[in-house]
Amino acid sequence: MNEKICLVTGANSGIGKVTAKTLAAGGATVIMVCRNRDKGEAARGEIVRETRNENVDLMIADFSDLSQIRRLAAEVKAKYPRLHALVNNAGAYNSKRKLTADGYETTFAVNHLGYFLLTVELLDLLKSSAPARVVNVSSEAHRSAHINLDDPNLENGYGGWKAYGQSKLANALFTYELARRLKGTGVTANCMHPGVVGTGFFNKIGGLAGKFLRLIAPFMRTPEKGADTIIWLASAPEVEGITGKYFVDRREQATNPESYNTTIAARLWEVSERMCSSI
Repeated sequence: MNEKICLVTGANSGIGKVTAKTLAAGGATVIMVCRNRDKGEAARGEIVRETRNENVDLMIADFSDLSQIRRLAAEVKAKYPRLHALVNNAGAYNSKRKLTADGYETTFAVNHLGYFLLTVELLDLLKSSAPARVVNVSSEAHRSAHINLDDPNLENGYGGWKAYGQSKLANALFTYELARRLKGTGVTANCMHPGVVGTGFFNKIGGLAGKFLRLIAPFMRTPEKGADTIIWLASAPEVEGITGKYFVDRREQATNPESYNTTIAARLWEVSERMCSSI
């Protein structure tokens, strides 16, 4: 990964931190994107100490705020002439429905619109750096999900898992549509499931499900195991040129049939553009 520049969102903890650390250990210049500056600085310091790679940058953005994502993209383009890997990892789960400052349902905004806007804003940089890769962290939670593009903010019938599943299905739809639109550019787009990783992600899940998940957290996957396929998709030579796929433990798998519907994917792109451009 020498002379490669990689950007990882949600990079101060969990699988994002492991991804940033491993790419830095491989010699890459790593842009860590974090929401909290203090936590980001602490993680960056740890990564620099352990990898002895000083080329680890920290940028701050809250992915529930579209204006901050635009500012982040502008800062990246102003500072870096190339970008070889974009890892969209920052995510959220909300038991109760809440809105972002932009007026959008938070889970959909962070987990999908954040991926969408940052990627679109950085597409020209990725294309000019080809071969380059986009890796979107999705989830098996997409399998039982349905996306309602007439009500993406789930004003009717909100549920925490329902919102999360919809956002993860959106990740797959977006990945496949992005791969189609990037055909011939040298930029690939793939998504993956990291497994059920024992991190603080489950602390926000309420009810019996939340209690159960927190109880079994010590027996879940380590962040290192969860990050393995992300790192592989972002850096492995054998993945070069592979695009528009979904992976679990480095193996390609089929996704929810709805994720392959090109009409829904194109409409999701249009709805996402409209939601992002209206802010």
